Amino acid sequence: MEEFLTELNRSKDNQVRIEEEFGDLLFSLVNFGRHLGISSESALTKANAKFKKRFQYIEKVLQERGKNPNTSDLKEMDRLWNEAKELEK
Repeated sequence: MEEFLTELNRSKDNQVRIEEEFGDLLFSLVNFGRHLGISSESALTKANAKFKKRFQYIEKVLQERGKNPNTSDLKEMDRLWNEAKELEK
């Protein structure tokens, strides 16, 4: 991770290089997961499901308030995101 941040800092003005470094990080994470016995595909599927559930909570609460994500601000949505996380515990 430190190496990624160092390379990212060196490449901050070069979008192509940033994308390369990001790809390297993703590859490293997949490889790390493999060493831990974790299926990267399964982990990503579960993370996407968790994100979807939390975002649906945000949309539901906003709708109850007569709003939607486009008419809300990030501060309100962040508070609702944290509420959704708490409800999962």
